[in-house]
Amino acid sequence: MNYEQRARERADALREAGHATILALESSCDETAAAVVRDGREVVSSVIASQIALHAIYGGVVPEIASRKHVESVDPVVDQALAQAGMRLQDVDAVAVTYGPGLVGALLVGVSAAKALAFAAQKPLIPVNHIEGHVSANYIAHPDLKPPFVCLVASGGHSHIVRVEDYGVYTLLGQTQDDAAGEAFDKAARVLGLPYPGGPLLDKLSHEGNPNALPLPHVVTKGRYDYSFSGLKTALINQVHKLRQTGRDVPAADIAASFQQAVVEELADKAILAVRDTGARKLALAGGVAANSCLRATLSVRCRKAGIDLRMPPPVLCTDNAAMIGSAGYYRLMRGELAGLSLNAEPSLKLV
Repeated sequence: MNYEQRARERADALREAGHATILALESSCDETAAAVVRDGREVVSSVIASQIALHAIYGGVVPEIASRKHVESVDPVVDQALAQAGMRLQDVDAVAVTYGPGLVGALLVGVSAAKALAFAAQKPLIPVNHIEGHVSANYIAHPDLKPPFVCLVASGGHSHIVRVEDYGVYTLLGQTQDDAAGEAFDKAARVLGLPYPGGPLLDKLSHEGNPNALPLPHVVTKGRYDYSFSGLKTALINQVHKLRQTGRDVPAADIAASFQQAVVEELADKAILAVRDTGARKLALAGGVAANSCLRATLSVRCRKAGIDLRMPPPVLCTDNAAMIGSAGYYRLMRGELAGLSLNAEPSLKLV
């Protein structure tokens, strides 16, 4: 019996039992992460090796440097996650890994490591979409949460509104037509001279400013639930350039607060509209921008007034981590979705 036959038999037994402890790997960008997750809801261990300091001097992620650092970090991170869980590789039931979207070189490190681990231990290998991982972080944070619900996925590379019909089943309602929300925050931070990572620093600076200080245009999109942030970004750049060219001071805190408020209002407006139109009554937040304090506060207030059940993961589960991959991997395993040793990275992988 070859590996894939043995893995399929073991996966079938796990599905029948309804329980699985999964070792998960995440390496889509600049965090090397591993976690052990039980039944998609319980985090037994979680380890994240960040590369922020490494890329800060370049003002952003350098793909080749990120890939090389993943190679150095992946084995120690996996060993640490297993040690924290008090387990050996043979004790886990399956191995899950992010295979897209992301930086191709970074993804390949995680995929290669996961394939080697799964083959060595003769365990099922589960391919996980990175965006689905972000959605699934809510299952860890809120063990009672079940589909259907609407989810706003906002990160550096993605801005989506999806209706989660069932575990692993999604309907795309809207998405960004240009920049993602996190990308817009990072570009605005760069204009204001803030170092990498710009988004969190913009959020911090905004607490010192007036969110109504800078007039910014209202965004109009063709799609009812679509986003567009390039116009806001251009308006910000023009305002800052005008101030500098006329020799006036640039009120960085006011500009940061105004820009952040404009982006957050767009995110919140469309997400709440989608909940109302679909009758879902539940809204989940996911992705790196889900850690933004203004977005969390704005949605908390507006959802409470609208009678919408809002679910948000803690900030540590909003940024890239392997626990969310383990959660998504569990539900993929329960649907019988496995990968063979031919699994490859798919940097442009879509959720829907």
